[in-house]
Amino acid sequence: MSRTAPTPNDLSIRQLQYVVAVADTLGFHRAAAQLHVSQPTLSAQIQQLETVLGVTIFERDRRRVLVTPAGEEIVARARRVLVEVGDLLSAVSRRRDPFEGTLRIGVIPTVAPYLLPDVTPAVAAKYPKLRLALREEKTPDVVAELREGKLDAGLLALEADLGPDLDHAVILEDPFVVALPHGHPLAGHKRIDMEELEREHVLLLDDGHCFRTQALALCSKAGVKEADLRATSLGTLVQMVSSGAGATLLPQMAVPVENRRAQLEIRPLSPPTPRRTIALIWRNESPLGKPLRELAGVLQAALRGAAAPREAREARAEDRRRRAGGGLAKQV
Repeated sequence: MSRTAPTPNDLSIRQLQYVVAVADTLGFHRAAAQLHVSQPTLSAQIQQLETVLGVTIFERDRRRVLVTPAGEEIVARARRVLVEVGDLLSAVSRRRDPFEGTLRIGVIPTVAPYLLPDVTPAVAAKYPKLRLALREEKTPDVVAELREGKLDAGLLALEADLGPDLDHAVILEDPFVVALPHGHPLAGHKRIDMEELEREHVLLLDDGHCFRTQALALCSKAGVKEADLRATSLGTLVQMVSSGAGATLLPQMAVPVENRRAQLEIRPLSPPTPRRTIALIWRNESPLGKPLRELAGVLQAALRGAAAPREAREARAEDRRRRAGGGLAKQV
């Protein structure tokens, strides 16, 4: 391979895209299909780049493709270059109107179905030229794709380990509550201490959900043991609790949606009330930092506007349940 020092003219953005795609898919055929080019074209461009750099980036044979140790550094740097190029193009395209075009946002599953219905109409009304491309993914995936420039922002809990390269704006504080089967003895308590769940089968989400990490930490601190069953969604947890399989912890924002049919006994936890902080996050170097902070304010206002009517409906429903319970007691 050539030992001549490469110059910027020897490299192309397209070649860097090819390198990252092969590293992600570990296959030349899959990478070519992903980028909508022929495999010979992709292979030739990567071989040319390896020649210019004087480094073998990939080991390949008929069965597999591996990234070499030297290639790992090149792939990592290629990712950073592509993110910077994406930021440059985004800054130019949004210079006239930052709220025109497509905004890619990753949202964690324990937030998406409960927050988005309240905020997306408000965003559409405020920014009619803006299109939200929403993707539901777990926290590690949102953070990784944000750093790789595949997402512009994320909606997730700040309690996850995000790192110093990300900025944020808080959207709301979301307290945890206890969900119990109808008629459970602990339902007679106005508030519940975590220690009171020591003898219960406490159901939690599966690995990969940041809400599981927070709930598991609370249970461990209080000496509460987790049940064998792990759910992939809060909806599954609610249905299992409704069937009498145990108790669970829920974020408050999920209760109005998940408890419509289940009619669980929902009780707050004793102070200091554990909670999570939901925030809009983005990369520190993103040219969208200022517009995203403005967008966060719109999300906050939309949630405040939706909260009052919902709380009134919940209060009326609770009053009806109390009256029904009192009438039953008189009959007995």
